[in-house]
Amino acid sequence: MTVSLAQLRRCSVAVDLGASRTRVYIKGQGLVVDEPSVAAVNAHSGALIAVGSLAEQMTGRTPDHIRVVRPIQAGMVVDIDMAQRMLRHLLGGRLRKAWRRKPMLRAAVCTPNSSKPLAQRAAIETLYGLGSRRVELVDSVIAAAVGCGLPVEQPEATMIMLSGAGTTQIAVLSLGAIVAAETIPVGGDAIDHVVVQHVRNTHELVLPTQSVRPLHEILSAPGPTAPSTEVQGRDVASGIARTVTVDIESVRRAIRMPMGALVDGIGTVLRRCPPDLVADLTDRGIMLAGGSALLPGLDMMLRQATGMPVTIADRPDVCAVRGLGAMMEGEVLPMPMDPLSA
Repeated sequence: MTVSLAQLRRCSVAVDLGASRTRVYIKGQGLVVDEPSVAAVNAHSGALIAVGSLAEQMTGRTPDHIRVVRPIQAGMVVDIDMAQRMLRHLLGGRLRKAWRRKPMLRAAVCTPNSSKPLAQRAAIETLYGLGSRRVELVDSVIAAAVGCGLPVEQPEATMIMLSGAGTTQIAVLSLGAIVAAETIPVGGDAIDHVVVQHVRNTHELVLPTQSVRPLHEILSAPGPTAPSTEVQGRDVASGIARTVTVDIESVRRAIRMPMGALVDGIGTVLRRCPPDLVADLTDRGIMLAGGSALLPGLDMMLRQATGMPVTIADRPDVCAVRGLGAMMEGEVLPMPMDPLSA
């Protein structure tokens, strides 16, 4: 673990800065923010027009003078100023009340495994701008494992796959620390991109954002319940709206390539682990967490490719922030490697 549980228990705010959604947990109040990591700004004046769900609805529908931006990409803050403005607007007066109760506010934030010092510094600066006086960094995979209820403090292996919008982190944990980990640049956005490109190449149709999600829902249905479905988009040549029939099985074949990268990542992590820990995973298997854990057929494909049990966490999208909150509230047993305190 990046920090000890004693340090985390002094924190008042936990933040999960995801490429898809931003979540904030306040001690004693629970999860207070769960909104898309999107902001809409006026390109001429720089004024903030909307954030969260409202800004996400504006994607692809704005005039030239309004820009829809995502200040967080692949779990890393790429625009500190915009991330601060977005968080300040989403939180409203909640943090001001917390500051009055605790002038020396401490915050904890999830950071991707093996993130660079510059990315870590960007996350710290983002929370400093909101009034935090100290920021603790916690690996996302550890926080998510705690949020899933895995016994990460025990001297046995637990494996977790944290799949987000931009990246997927795969890790094996033991004694409260990461034994082996790998980050794959494949997530929900990559799957969406493959689906859009497949429809464009096959039917010469550009899909709007809102047409990709219904395809995911149909893909997740077991068996050939829907061999084809109709989607509407813009014709590549004429620009006119057109409806086509898409073969679901062909879409399933198209997304096998990016999903195959996840299987390769699991093999890489297992090869780095001691044999005793790999033996522990034979029965326990892999825990899927993250917003993209419900990708259609992901658990089935992993089960077939690895021969290991695969379990999808309860509420996989909020596992990381829920784990941070549990550690802040003192609901987690001390890790064996934590220093003993009087």
